[in-house]
Amino acid sequence: MRKLIIVSFLVSLCSISLWAVDATMKIEKDVEQRTRVAVVDGSVDQDAKIFKMILADLKISGHFLADTAHHKGAATSNYILPTLKGNEYVIKYALSRTNGSKLIIRLIKASDASLVLKKSYAIAGEAKVPFLIHKAVSDINHALHYADISWINRYVVYATYTTSGHSEIRLADYTFNYRKTIIRGGLNLFPKWADAKQRSFYYTSYNGVVPTLYKVNIYTGKKTKIISSEGMLVCSDVSDDGSKILLTMAPSGQADIYELNLANGAKKRITKFHGIDVNGRYVDNEQKVLFVSNRLGYANVFKKTIGSSATTQVVYHGKNNNACDASGEKIVYASRESNNIFGLNQFNLYVTSSGAGSTRPITTTGSNQFPRFAYHGSVVLFLKQFNNRTSVGYINLESFQSLLFPYSGNKIQSIDW
Repeated sequence: MRKLIIVSFLVSLCSISLWAVDATMKIEKDVEQRTRVAVVDGSVDQDAKIFKMILADLKISGHFLADTAHHKGAATSNYILPTLKGNEYVIKYALSRTNGSKLIIRLIKASDASLVLKKSYAIAGEAKVPFLIHKAVSDINHALHYADISWINRYVVYATYTTSGHSEIRLADYTFNYRKTIIRGGLNLFPKWADAKQRSFYYTSYNGVVPTLYKVNIYTGKKTKIISSEGMLVCSDVSDDGSKILLTMAPSGQADIYELNLANGAKKRITKFHGIDVNGRYVDNEQKVLFVSNRLGYANVFKKTIGSSATTQVVYHGKNNNACDASGEKIVYASRESNNIFGLNQFNLYVTSSGAGSTRPITTTGSNQFPRFAYHGSVVLFLKQFNNRTSVGYINLESFQSLLFPYSGNKIQSIDW
């Protein structure tokens, strides 16, 4: 019964139902602080979906105010239509999908038609075209010396239920226009990137006698067994150098946070509470661990120094703070703001610090869950349900812009990027 309670608690932290729905974008930023650009499509087969993807990349960067009109014209010259010269820059592109996919882009200064950037990109097939778009926009952003937005080039890894007792682990681009199944067959959950370069990830397989943690290389397919444990087993964080990982384990029926040294296999127990401690995250130069616990009688966020017995409450807002993530000293967490027994509760996301910093909300409506920082901490990924619509959402903490993409698919169990 105790194991069932622990599993139920963890699943409630890491699961949300998603259906095929529509979603809209919400952009909030001072218009005058962004660079005005127009986008011209020079593709032979012009695709509105590709054009909208470029607009989304430009908007979430926080650096551009893009003309939403789908302009069409040649991408092979620097000529700019007089009607577009009210912009600071014009982006011309052409996408072809013959013998693979090829994209060319030109960034042109509107005032004098001078060429700022010209690049071409190519991949085999069509599935990864979204990544060509993201790379082109991040290169444009870099050419204009704006703050880095290379996070748009990264993979999202997530576990999704397929049928009863079965799940798959998939890769996606940040817009979820690209999706690829990496692990299938049986019940495989809790994927977590193993390195900043996203070459490998950890996941838990529930297909054997006991839960087993594996590490798989997404390029070679090589799979390595890391550890097995009775009860439950989840990798929740990885040290910056990849030498240590934080685990949630319950070998004796009690969920606690452990640290595993991958070089020698040494395992250190971080928490020893007679309750439920889960979802460990490194904070404060990896000297402390942030985690979710029910030690107050409800889910809340705490931290403790590795090797110390003292535990500190981090969040004082809300009575059910059931998910968190950390990047440096920044913390994002989900807090329940309603108590609806028979319906969907409202969960909002808040950003605070591991010290005594201020706390501010970054969502105000709907049920917002799975907050995950980008690797540099300036953008938060989350899943949102609102008005019977479900979306993959992003909030740029520096530009105060948010962007929602519709999600179509089965129930997502956990997610990382």
